[in-house]
Amino acid sequence: MKMFNKFFQDESGAVTVDWVVLTAAIVGLGIAVLTSVSGGTTTLADSISGELSTMGIYSH
Repeated sequence: MKMFNKFFQDESGAVTVDWVVLTAAIVGLGIAVLTSVSGGTTTLADSISGELSTMGIYSH
């Protein structure tokens, strides 16, 4: 019985759970930022490509 009480009162694994949750939150935030920025980046790249094509500097 002492062993079970000691096991349930041990909090050393709680720190690991905290780090896993924090890491998952950071990864999720990074994916959200990447998703929101990628549309604007694609539009900007297409715009630059079009401008360079009209100047005769770049062609597909």
